Amino acid sequence: MADKEDPKNGKMGKGKSKVVCGYPLSIFFIVVNEFCERFSYYGMRAVLVLYFKYFLRWDDDLATSIYHTFVALCYLTPILGAIVADSWLGKFKTIIYLSIVYAVGQVAMAVSAIHDITDSDRDGTPDSMTFHIVLSMVGLFLIALGTGGIKPCVAAFGGDQFGEHQDRQRRTFFSVFYLCINGGSLLSTIITPVLRAQECGIYSKQKCYSLAFGVPAALMVVALVVFIIGSGMYYKAEPQGNIMLDVCKCIGVSLAYTICINTFYITAYQQWLKKLLIAQIKMVLKVLFLYIPLPMFWTLFDQKGSRWTLQATTMDGNFGALVIQPDQMQTVNPILILTLVPIMDSLIYPLIKKCGLNFTPLKRMTVGMLLAAIAFVCAALVQIQIDVSTKQLLHSSPYILSGQGFIYFKLTIKGKANSDTEIVENQAITFVGFTDYFLVYFRFVNGMKTAVNVSTAAADFGLIEPFYYSNYSQIKNGKATFTLRSGSQSCEYSTNFGFGSSYTFFIHSTLVFGSNCQDSVTAVEDIKPNSVHMALQIPQYFFITAGEVMFSVTGLEFSYSQAPSNMKAVLQAGWLFTVAIGNFIVLIVAELAKIPKQWAEYVLFASLLVAVCVIFSIMAYFYTYIDPTEIEAQFKKKINEDDEDDKSKPGKAEVEMVKRDSIKCHDEYDKATQTKM
Repeated sequence: MADKEDPKNGKMGKGKSKVVCGYPLSIFFIVVNEFCERFSYYGMRAVLVLYFKYFLRWDDDLATSIYHTFVALCYLTPILGAIVADSWLGKFKTIIYLSIVYAVGQVAMAVSAIHDITDSDRDGTPDSMTFHIVLSMVGLFLIALGTGGIKPCVAAFGGDQFGEHQDRQRRTFFSVFYLCINGGSLLSTIITPVLRAQECGIYSKQKCYSLAFGVPAALMVVALVVFIIGSGMYYKAEPQGNIMLDVCKCIGVSLAYTICINTFYITAYQQWLKKLLIAQIKMVLKVLFLYIPLPMFWTLFDQKGSRWTLQATTMDGNFGALVIQPDQMQTVNPILILTLVPIMDSLIYPLIKKCGLNFTPLKRMTVGMLLAAIAFVCAALVQIQIDVSTKQLLHSSPYILSGQGFIYFKLTIKGKANSDTEIVENQAITFVGFTDYFLVYFRFVNGMKTAVNVSTAAADFGLIEPFYYSNYSQIKNGKATFTLRSGSQSCEYSTNFGFGSSYTFFIHSTLVFGSNCQDSVTAVEDIKPNSVHMALQIPQYFFITAGEVMFSVTGLEFSYSQAPSNMKAVLQAGWLFTVAIGNFIVLIVAELAKIPKQWAEYVLFASLLVAVCVIFSIMAYFYTYIDPTEIEAQFKKKINEDDEDDKSKPGKAEVEMVKRDSIKCHDEYDKATQTKM
């Protein structure tokens, strides 16, 4: 498909993009594509850390480290994607090719979570974990390459579809575009944890991570197909060179130009071009210098998908009519964003201004850092409460808490001294099992002289021989009714399961079958239910989200306002780079610090952010706000004046002897003004 003519020039292109309500029809395909892609990414990421811990059986530190390595790669690859799109393939082809890579990665993740592939003995546990680990790591790498590579292209490609006369429509498009990002994030974070909590499998039923990854994979395929369908309607700009590479080149040329300035004859016009270029680069470097302390904020912020989710697995998610999964607590963040952004813009900031306070963007960012630190203090307090609860369980339940995050317990059951009701005389039944925090496990011990079958409406747990016990089975928390059957006789036993608990049920030898057998079954709590409620996490989510609104939204606005017109993409790349560095810091702390108490790690991160906040506030105090548009206008006015003077002077041949690299550098910048990251 040949590229269309530039719509900014008002020419008709070879594509046939119709106008609907003043908008090019092509942008509707882009909006749908973005919604599906964001659903795919955030849906997969929502359950990722639990997949590491409970499917791959990694400990908390390793699960956290790999999670943040993946997130860091997702924020490093946009730089690569921008360079490829602007210098080689163009935005359209880059989106197509990397979306294919992205979809393959999502499919690989879904396949890696099918436990039956290597479960040869059909016990519900993969026999070869290496296969699942390797396939999942390959999938995550492809996803990071795909989502990061298309991140800087899709929004800019959508903006390219509008002409100069469609500024209002373009602004509306970007608003809808970012609404789709938040909408996809919110819905996927609600839906995929529900899918994960289902049980699926060919030979044995386990938590359905394959479905939780499979649905995002399907959405990514839909995103790719929708984008391709609109192919004939798009305006596809030719690659014009990447602004980041141009900046690096021009810094080098500028240095060489300064050395040679006295050697060649330089016109006043070119002198001003050189000064404008240097002024633009100085503006960018001043803002990039302020970025140095920023990664620490992202170090704390992105842990809501790792450490905070793992914290939620040790808590009670029963909200009455609604049961919240640990990974669903992340939905609090996008909900609060959609609530707090308009409140901040229309109420908080105007109120502060009316009070006569000069609440500058850098001051807002500083407050945002402090709010994030407060969020981690709240997380530490919640963790202390959880630790107290866990300590009580250690004294009251016969289990051992391993470093892998699983609970191994050993229970000895001795028979009664009564001759007609004894289960086992002079010996003990000893068994070892494991559970995780947010599932309910149970088993039955048969004290009768006949075999008993135990089942529910959803599953049959098999026949239990006399004086023997069943294997542990999983069940959802809440009320459950069991049917106990021996031959043609049966009765029902009902009980309520607490969140994250484990039970053993003893069937008495005196059991009489009838309508119910409540009095003939004794329940023992091997592991008490989680007693700390997930609602206690809401304050920390509130503070971290308020911090995000004041830090991230304001930071992007500040960067845009302080950047020259042709170098805004450079600051966008720098901003994404701070997110990547912040995630690498989590990786370093998780793997090297090895802090035994989780609450102490939270306090450490909060303290580090406070220290960085002080440094940033000092740097902000000495920063001078500028208006790049006004500065560039002054330079351009002087350039135009001196250009007219140069044209009236003889010696044009001598002017052409000026070092060509500096002129080429300026020409590249003129072209780059139309290039977006």
